[in-house]
Amino acid sequence: QVQLVESGGGFLQAGGSLRLSCAASGSFFSINVMGWYRQAPGKQLELVATITSGGSTNYADSVKGRFTITRDNAKNTVYLQMNSLKPDDTAVYYCNADGVKVRVGVRNNYWGQGTQVTVSS
Repeated sequence: QVQLVESGGGFLQAGGSLRLSCAASGSFFSINVMGWYRQAPGKQLELVATITSGGSTNYADSVKGRFTITRDNAKNTVYLQMNSLKPDDTAVYYCNADGVKVRVGVRNNYWGQGTQVTVSS
């Protein structure tokens, strides 16, 4: 019905930069909020950043000033620009779409399969 496809993960050294992309496809009319979450080994899933259809953003304290989330509504795509990466940023990053309108009066939540980001010291 709705699929989220992530790209841009990889392996890099501390201090480097990486940009993640997530494109939504399928049968839907609109998406209220898109965002990125991550899960490091042995840790719980945590919110990284979100952005509404109107452009309002929210960031985890640990990434403020380093990460930037943007969105292209026409392309149904959300991006995460990650700068000054640290080893603690190592995690599987998941794309999320919330408030996805699939028909009148019905909105659902969807997750991508995740992309690995590994930052070495």
